[in-house]
Amino acid sequence: MVRNPLSDSSNKYLRKFRKWPHSPYKTFWHHNFGQHQAMQILVQAATATSPLPSSNDNLNMPSLLSTLIHSFKTYNCDPTPNAYYFLIKTLSRTSRLHEIPLVLDQLERVEKFETPEFMFGYLIRDYGRAGKFQEAIDLFYRIPKFRCVPTICSLNLLLSVLCRNRECLKLVPLILLKSRGMNIRIEESTFGVLIKGLCRYNRVGYAIEMLYCMIEDGYHLDDKICSLIVSSFCDQNDLTFKEALGVWGDMKKFGFCPRMMDYSNLIRFLGKKEKGRDAMGILNQMKEDGIKPDIVCYTMVLSAVVAEGNYVKAHELFDELLVLGLVPDIYTYNVYINCLCKEDNVEEALKMVSSMEDLGCNSNVVTYNTLLASLCEAGELSRARGLLKEMKMKRIELNLHTYRIMLDGLVCKAEITEACSLLDEMLEKCLYPRSSTIYNIIYEMCQKGLVTEALELMEKFSAKSFPPGARAWEALLLNSGAKLSYSEAILADLVKAN
Repeated sequence: MVRNPLSDSSNKYLRKFRKWPHSPYKTFWHHNFGQHQAMQILVQAATATSPLPSSNDNLNMPSLLSTLIHSFKTYNCDPTPNAYYFLIKTLSRTSRLHEIPLVLDQLERVEKFETPEFMFGYLIRDYGRAGKFQEAIDLFYRIPKFRCVPTICSLNLLLSVLCRNRECLKLVPLILLKSRGMNIRIEESTFGVLIKGLCRYNRVGYAIEMLYCMIEDGYHLDDKICSLIVSSFCDQNDLTFKEALGVWGDMKKFGFCPRMMDYSNLIRFLGKKEKGRDAMGILNQMKEDGIKPDIVCYTMVLSAVVAEGNYVKAHELFDELLVLGLVPDIYTYNVYINCLCKEDNVEEALKMVSSMEDLGCNSNVVTYNTLLASLCEAGELSRARGLLKEMKMKRIELNLHTYRIMLDGLVCKAEITEACSLLDEMLEKCLYPRSSTIYNIIYEMCQKGLVTEALELMEKFSAKSFPPGARAWEALLLNSGAKLSYSEAILADLVKAN
């Protein structure tokens, strides 16, 4: 016999042993379903308002916070952290940061769940992007009120935001002090954030002090941070070469393992200071650490050694890089040719030009300028003219430095006619000589009785809106005698006055 499931005995049995199923509205499944449906309503409301973030109609629409509260209340469930996170992201993305304080008040005073820290990190970053630095600081201090324990992650994010603004750097020390009261202990990552911010705004000295504080606190040196400091003080030239080498040595002593780029930066820094011997020392350290220097490193060291005047060591370096199998480029050849010219060994320099071109490395304007300067200084104008013709045959464009070298050489030998011809060529290219060169040319022209030609030359400069300088007019007036007409003298006085 089949028992009626709705009989009195069965009902008594179920009531007695509490086997009657719970209401479906109290199940875990339905709770999740309700939250999901409420979330869908919120997403639809956000989608409807997000396309018009700058429209005036958007201000009249119902607040998304009201939509969140109503939707979850409709399905008899509590709002979730993800719902608030979605709301904050939507308001931030649609440039409605003015509505976020209401959301935070609701989150602090009404909700009971533990708010995830990543929500505040997202908002701090967006406040920073919008330039609302004080709001970001206030939110950081307010994190414990949201039933959330702030960690180093929030602190680092806030410091990173502040360090991107020069004016906010002065607020960092106070925040670090207050973070101690929030039981946040500064870690290695925090030092990294601070050092990056200081280097960004050329505060390399403070960054180095921060590095030493990091060492004193027993933290391990991060190679990226050390590389950043090396790159910063090499680019900004705030340190002397002794201070730079001292910092470099301390970092290596405490575990810094430099890479090729770090060595290159330091060698470039020493090259700017013309400290060839110290650059050689860094090059040797590089080889001792098992890093093979490339041709760029050798070229920079070679340039520093030449600038220091140690030509014997320069020859040794050039031979060494060839033995190591490195292929010199045009920059290496130009440095070595400059070394030969400084030794007054122009013949060897010319042979080097021929050899490099045979090896497929074509000379450039820097190569010829170096040779021209050496020949003009030695008074060998005929050979300099030959090099100038060679440049034009090779279609190497003459630059301002080329013309100035040749002009000074011609004026030194009183070759005024040729100098004026070269000067006309310069003016056609809108290239202008030094004022001292113009003065010398005008003076020599007046000494040779070429006053009218000198005045014509001055008029050419005036036509090009290039002021030849007061000394040139003075030379023209003082050396012309009575050959200037009254009107020309008046013109000269006016130009000199201007």
